[in-house]
Amino acid sequence: MASGSDIGSARAARMALGLWLRRVGRQTLRFEGGALRLEKQIRDYSGGGLALFWKRQGIYAGAAFLTSCYYSWQISVMCYLFIQFAETFENTLALRIRAWKGGSLREARYYRNMLLVSSILSSVTICVFISLVARMEGVGNHFMPLFFLFSAGLFAAINNHQIPQILFLRLAMYVVIFLYIPIKDLWVVWPPLSSVLWLQLFTCLFVLYFVVECAIIYLGLYRSGLDQLDELRRERDRVQAAYEVKSQFVSVVSHELRTPLTSINGALGLLRTGAYANDPEKARTILEVAHKNSMRLSALINDLLDLQKLEAGQMSYAFEQVDLAGLIGDSLEGIAGFAETYGVTLHFTPPKAEALVSADHARIQQVMDNLLSNAVKFSHRGGRVDVSVDTGLGGVAVHVRDYGTGIPEGSREKVFGKFTQVDSSDRRAHGGTGLGLAIAQEIMQAHGGSIDYASRPGEGTTFTIQFPPS
Repeated sequence: MASGSDIGSARAARMALGLWLRRVGRQTLRFEGGALRLEKQIRDYSGGGLALFWKRQGIYAGAAFLTSCYYSWQISVMCYLFIQFAETFENTLALRIRAWKGGSLREARYYRNMLLVSSILSSVTICVFISLVARMEGVGNHFMPLFFLFSAGLFAAINNHQIPQILFLRLAMYVVIFLYIPIKDLWVVWPPLSSVLWLQLFTCLFVLYFVVECAIIYLGLYRSGLDQLDELRRERDRVQAAYEVKSQFVSVVSHELRTPLTSINGALGLLRTGAYANDPEKARTILEVAHKNSMRLSALINDLLDLQKLEAGQMSYAFEQVDLAGLIGDSLEGIAGFAETYGVTLHFTPPKAEALVSADHARIQQVMDNLLSNAVKFSHRGGRVDVSVDTGLGGVAVHVRDYGTGIPEGSREKVFGKFTQVDSSDRRAHGGTGLGLAIAQEIMQAHGGSIDYASRPGEGTTFTIQFPPS
């Protein structure tokens, strides 16, 4: 019974994987949804801007040339110089981003904000240029400026979808100018509905719908790609976490197997040499040690088999009416020898009323063995462990209290975690797989109940298992 906490805990080894992976997944999602995702958007945007530099230069040069030939070379040169200033600012920023090492959410937000400033600068310059050309044309057909604006909007929809804020900002500014040009003509002239000026407005609305629809499509495709990349990252971390859990599982189980096997091999080796052939009493003692360790080894292997059932959801429970007072008495009797080796006394206060619950007798006894062995191990020599049962309308509760070292605050995840112990150092006083309470929690949940604890460091701990009302 001394190893009840240790050998009983191995069944939940693989169940550690679920909680660990969910925790790692949440942490990874928060980080990658921040720094890594934004960093990729920034790099994709600035990289695309650098790749399209000469195309943009060709578009700006062509627009400036046509404006010089048909409208005003002064306005053309002035707007072209402003556009080049905006281009220089954006490309310098893009080169800085390309040299950026990344990894910081704060820096990523800074670069995104700087790209927003750059986009405002270039968008304002384009809108001013288009507005000036439309003003020089006067009232009438504004084919050239509206077509230039349509090209700018379509270019933004196709190439600026990496950062939604920049895309929406550009499109919003272009939409305002796109509607301002025909509406201004209508306000000045206020022609009949049959006028071509109304047709120009309706055509602008149709074109805007097309541009916005293109922007939504490209943005959706890009975001879908980012989501897939995030899922691949999470899957990579799941695999890494699974590998770490497997390594830890193998390490812990190997240790738990090695200890009884070493004892058994040592005992059998002594007997095989005939060292105690003339001392039957000593030989009997050695056989007793080997027998206890073989039972421990057998129980551990059975627990590993149970673990497979838990993982597959095939663990079965034989529910029946169980008298908790009798069950606790059996557990106390079984653990009495173990408590004696620690110099700990056990005290049980029977319930005032009959404490019957619907439960699997063997599984609940396993929970009690675990709680009692833990209470004994973490008690001071010469201490005591109190066990009591409460009955009431809220169900039946069993309390196991020790007066030992207690549990530090903020240790709940370690207490009920898998492969974890409050003291996980190499010098900890008590061994074990760190799975006993995780198993107890699973068993109590299967019974519709719960397990919890209250503790004050240096004053002891009280564990409580609660059964639902019958």
